[in-house]
Amino acid sequence: MPDLSLIQRQIIESPLDSRLFVAGNAGTGKTTAGVERVRFLLAQGVPADSILLLTPQRTLQEPYLDLLESPERMPGGEVTSATIGGLARRTCDLFWSLAAEQAGFRHPDHPPVFLTLETAQYYMAHLVRPLLEERGYFESVTINRNRLYSQIIDNLNKSAAVGFPYTEIGSRLDSAWFGDPAQRRVYADAQECATLFRQYCLDNNLLDFSLQLEIFVTLLWQNSQVHNYLTQTYSHLVYDNVEEDLPRSHDLIREWLPEFDSALLLYDQSAGYRNFLGGDATSGWSLSESCDQIVELSDSFVASESILHLSNGLVSAITHNELAPAEGESPAMEFILTHFHPQMLDEVVEKVRTLVVDHGIPPAEIVILSPYLSDSLRFSISHRLEMAGIPWRTNRPSRSLRDEPASKTLLTLSALAHPHWNVHPPKFDVAHALMTALNTDLIRAQLLTDIVYRQRELRLTTFDEIKPETQERITYALGERYTILRNWLEEYRASEPLPLDFFLRKLFGEVISQPGYGFHVNLDAVRVAASLVESIKKFRNAMEPINLSGLDLGKEYLAMLEDGVIAAQYLESWRSENKDAVLIAPAYTFLMMNRPATIQFWIDPGSEGWSQRVSQPLTQPFVLSRHWEATPGRVWLDSDEVQVEIETLARLVGGLLARCREKIYLALSDLGESGFEQRGALLRAFQKVIQNQME
Repeated sequence: MPDLSLIQRQIIESPLDSRLFVAGNAGTGKTTAGVERVRFLLAQGVPADSILLLTPQRTLQEPYLDLLESPERMPGGEVTSATIGGLARRTCDLFWSLAAEQAGFRHPDHPPVFLTLETAQYYMAHLVRPLLEERGYFESVTINRNRLYSQIIDNLNKSAAVGFPYTEIGSRLDSAWFGDPAQRRVYADAQECATLFRQYCLDNNLLDFSLQLEIFVTLLWQNSQVHNYLTQTYSHLVYDNVEEDLPRSHDLIREWLPEFDSALLLYDQSAGYRNFLGGDATSGWSLSESCDQIVELSDSFVASESILHLSNGLVSAITHNELAPAEGESPAMEFILTHFHPQMLDEVVEKVRTLVVDHGIPPAEIVILSPYLSDSLRFSISHRLEMAGIPWRTNRPSRSLRDEPASKTLLTLSALAHPHWNVHPPKFDVAHALMTALNTDLIRAQLLTDIVYRQRELRLTTFDEIKPETQERITYALGERYTILRNWLEEYRASEPLPLDFFLRKLFGEVISQPGYGFHVNLDAVRVAASLVESIKKFRNAMEPINLSGLDLGKEYLAMLEDGVIAAQYLESWRSENKDAVLIAPAYTFLMMNRPATIQFWIDPGSEGWSQRVSQPLTQPFVLSRHWEATPGRVWLDSDEVQVEIETLARLVGGLLARCREKIYLALSDLGESGFEQRGALLRAFQKVIQNQME
C-alpha cells in the first residue's frame, strides 16, 4: 500500500453510506485514494460485483485494473469497470427486447449488431461515397475521406452526448457560422448524411455509439425494470476523472446517486482535455451538489516546488495575467537548441541516454512529447533510441492498424494466400512482409523477393529454383524458413478459404510465431497482431448479419484499411507493452494515461500545434455543447477561437507540468520538422517567463 496522507485515509475509510466529491489538481493523490477505496470496500466484505467503477475512457482504469488483477485480491465476484458507452452497450444487449420497437428499429425481433468506430465508418462510407461521387456532396471540403466520415459520426455522438436531437446538428452548426456561405452547404450535407446513416441503422438493427447511448438514457434507464436491475446490482460507485465525461453521463449519475449506498467521485480541477470529444467539466462539477461533502486536495505528491513555480509562471504568461516575481533561473527547465530538426532529435536522444546511463533514471520515468506524432517523427525518435540501446514504446490512438509494420506483414501474406481477392501487393510490401515474418534484414528480403515473387501471377516460387551462389547470399537458414512459410501458404491456397481472422490465427500459431520467425520474440508485433485479429473479428461480426451484396469480408476489410478507416482503440495495446521504456506520445495521449514522469521532453515548443485545434470543417465541438449561448444571432468569431486556444494551451501546460516530478527539456530547432521557422504561443509564453527571470 502506498504512503497516504491523513486526508487520503479519511477519504478511503469513509463510512459505507457516504457520498464524497473529491477535487484537486493532477498529482494530488485522487486516483490513489480511489484505488485504495476499492481495496477498502473489498476488505470490508462488500461484494465485488456490487461495485461499479466508472471512467470516461478505458485507459484511465489502468491503476484500478492493476489492483483488481493482482494476486493479492480476494476471491469472489468481479468489480464492474466500465465507461458510459460500455454500460450502455451491455444494457442495450441485455434488455434489447424492451427497447427495440420503441426505438424504431424495423426488425425488433432480430438481435442487435453493435458497431465499433471502424465498422460505423465502414457503413458511413458505404452510404456517403455515392453522394460524393455522383451528387457532388462536400465539394468545397479538402480533407481525407476517412476524416470526413468520422466527423459525421462525431456529430451524431455529440448529439447523444449532449442531449439534443440529431436532426438539429446542421441547424446548430449553421446558426453559429460567420464566413463563406459555401460552408452552410457543407453543414446541410453533413446533416443529410447523419440522417441517412441513422435511418440505415434503424432499418438494419445497427447500433453505433450514439444510438446505444440514446437508447440507454432515454428509453432503458427510464424503464422501471431496467432501472431496478441497475440500482439493485450496484451499491457502491467509484467515478474517476468526472471532468472528462459526457454531460449525458453526468445526468445519469445525478439521478442514480441517491440509489447508491456509497459513492466516491474524483474531479481534476485543472483538466477538461476531452472537451473536443464531448467532455464537459462544468457539468461534471455540478455533481458535487448531489454529494454529502466536497473534499479538496491541494498538496502535490508529484511536482517539485520548482516545477510548480514554472507551471504558475507559464500559465500566467499564456493567459496574460501578471507574472509572479521570478526567483532566478528555473532549475526545472532546460532548452535544447539547434539549427536543424534532425540535429535537435540527435541531442534529445543523447540527453535521454545520459539521463538513463549516467544518472540512473529508469527509462519508464522519461517521456518524449509533441503536439502531434507523425510517422516520420515517431520513426526518427524511435530509431535513434534503438541505436542508443534505450528501450522505447509509443502510444498514438489515432494511428491506423494499416500503418503498423506487423499488420502490414499479416495483410500482405493474407493477399498472397487468397488469390481470388485479386489483390496484388507491390514488391516493396512483399519484401517488408518477408523481412518481418522471416526475421531477417531488408537487403536479403529484397533480394529474395526480386527472385521468388511473381506479382502478376500472385505466387511465390521455390527456394530450390534460386541459383546456388544466390542461395548462399540469402543463407540456407533463411531459405528454410521461407520454404516452410511458402509451403504453408500453398497448402492453404489449395484448401477452402477461412474467415480472415481465423486464417490469421492459424498463420500466426502454425508458422510465424515459431522459433526463428519474426513474431516469436517481438512482443510489440504480437500485440499488433492481436489487435488486428480483434479488429477483423468485430468487423466480420458487424458485417455478416447484413452482408452487402455477398461481399468477401476479408477483401472488404483490406479495402477498408486502404481507405484509411481508423482502427478502434484496443485496451490490449495500452496494457501489454514493455512499461520499462521511454514513452513517445502526443501530449494529450500522455495526459489521458494519467501517470507522472520524472523527466519530460517537449518537442517543437514553437509549433502552433500545441494550441491550435485540428481543422474540422464538418463539425464544431464548442458549438455542439451545452455551453453555447442560445442567444439568437450568436456566431462563432475569431475572438472565440483565440480565447479557446488560450484556455486549451493553459490547461495542457498545467496538466503536463502537474505530471512532471523534476524537469522539462524544451527541444527546439530554428527550422521545424517541416523546414519552417516556428514561433507559436507556447514558445512566446516561455520567452515571457525567461524575460521575467532576467529582470
